[in-house]
Formats: sequence, C-alpha cells, structure tokens
Amino acid sequence: MRSTRLLAALLAAVSAPAMVSDLGAQAPAASSAGATRARVLPAAVQIASATAAAPAEKRDGATVLGYTADRRLTTLRAGTGDMVCLASDPARDDFHVACYHKSLESFMARGRELRAKGMSRGAADSARTAEITAGKLKMPAQPAALYSLTGPATSVDTATGAVAGARSLYVVYIPFATAESTGLSATPARGTPWIMLAGTPKAHIMFTPEMR
Repeated sequence: MRSTRLLAALLAAVSAPAMVSDLGAQAPAASSAGATRARVLPAAVQIASATAAAPAEKRDGATVLGYTADRRLTTLRAGTGDMVCLASDPARDDFHVACYHKSLESFMARGRELRAKGMSRGAADSARTAEITAGKLKMPAQPAALYSLTGPATSVDTATGAVAGARSLYVVYIPFATAESTGLSATPARGTPWIMLAGTPKAHIMFTPEMR
C-alpha cells in the first residue's frame, strides 16, 4: 500500500506521461477556458524553454519541435545533435517540455500520430505495444534517455524562454529490461533509480530529482 501511494504521488508530481509511456512528450493535456486562449509563444522562446530540459551540453545541437501560430506541431529548428526537444503545447494549462534521444523519435512520433487520429492515450499505447511486438515499430536497441520539466504555466518567462520552478524528471528507456536483468528495484522511490513497466517494450529507469 505504501508503494502504491508513493507511485501515485510521483505521478502527480510530474503531471504527466504519459509518464508510463513517453512522459508527456507527446500528448496535450485537456484544455481549460484559459488554456484555450493562451497564445503561441515566439519560436525563439519555445526553443529556449524546450531545450532547458536537456543537459546543457546537448541544448545547442538539439532538434526542436514546437508550434506554429495556428497550433500545428512543426520543426522549429533542425539540429545536428542526438536530442529531440518538444516545446510546451499551448493547449495545456500547465508547462511541460521534454527532450529525448533521437532513437526514440519513431516511438514518440507514432504516439502523436495515433492521438491525432482521436485515439485515447491508453488505446494509442496499446496500439504501439502491439506494433513493437509485431516488429512494425522499433524501439532503440541501446539505453535511451528522456528529460522533462513540468510545472505551472508561470514556470516559463514568455519573453526569454528561461525556466524556473519546474520539476525535473529523468528516464532511461531500456526496452524489455527487468529488475532481475538490471539489478534495479521495481519499487518507486524518490532520490534513487527504479525500474518502471519492467519486462515491457516501454521499460525504463525512473529518476525523480527535486525541483529545479
């Protein structure tokens, strides 16, 4: 029971992906009246805030996906590095950005595609899992990292893209890994790594550091 409560608290702390599948790196949250009126930030601000999730040395070379004035997802910057960063969706009522290794892009893009067709998050996750199992969708053969920042809408400076007061979450995907194959605990815990969705295509090591 204690582990269940801790997991629920950790999930609530990051307000997301989608954490069990892609840590919110793809799906918009339900819109509120205020969020619907939220303006799309300038591309430079989206880029600065999105890349804030990544390690400092990987920000300049990251490819950044963000939103046009009519709220279409597009490539704001084509990068030369190994990370893809996703800007916060203006339809959300909070702030959430994520950066992940480019080897995860097929997995992430497929989730966006399925949800754009109207699939629920659960249905999209089930469809992706089936496609991975069938060999139609590839997960990386090596460990692949994802970094995210989640907080209130005020976490981002809308003039500069600077981020403050958002909570960090780090993940390393190791498809099909288990507690036994890695030596990691499957029990959720703050301040120490643990494995989530062990034995599945979306198995990943969870890290839940304190707020930035």
